Amino acid sequence: MTIRIALAVSTLAASIALIPAPLRAQTAPAAPAPAAEPVVLNGPHPEELIVYGLPGGGKPKLVKDDKVQFGKALRLDTPGGGEAWTVGVNSPLTGAVKKGDKILVAFYARLEKGAGGATTARVNGQLQLSNAPYTQLYGKAFDITTEWKLYQVVGRADRDYAAGELSAALHVNTAKQTLDIGAIAVLDYGQK
Repeated sequence: MTIRIALAVSTLAASIALIPAPLRAQTAPAAPAPAAEPVVLNGPHPEELIVYGLPGGGKPKLVKDDKVQFGKALRLDTPGGGEAWTVGVNSPLTGAVKKGDKILVAFYARLEKGAGGATTARVNGQLQLSNAPYTQLYGKAFDITTEWKLYQVVGRADRDYAAGELSAALHVNTAKQTLDIGAIAVLDYGQK
């Protein structure tokens, strides 16, 4: 499945979920209107991601896995302890964002090995400033499982941002564990 198809399906599901349940039940399904293509604001490939905070200045491994988008992922061994943000994965935005733009951050992840046999891991996904003080615009904590899944968080830009001023970020140091992080895509849907 291509990233375009996977993100389109997940975005449609997220959009439907935002409609209050009573309204969904009363609304007859209609043919979807043609939508403009979202603008990809980052380099989504795993080898384009920036990893920081691994013990001893370690580097993540790039592993092959045909079960995930692009067939590869970054494998991170996190030490646990301390704050979640002390080890993370960033993807800087190479495009500008306008105030009110709807921005989707989507990423593939799975838990390769959990501490003490854990089968889930907590990962914080967010859109944030690229430089200090690294303020979060919006984000969400996700429980990552041992299966590949596409996770997403959607929000709106609170002001105009220049290219490079924002990053998608995953804060992953929530336990001593091994995580696989696949593609991270940031899509701008404009003022919709």
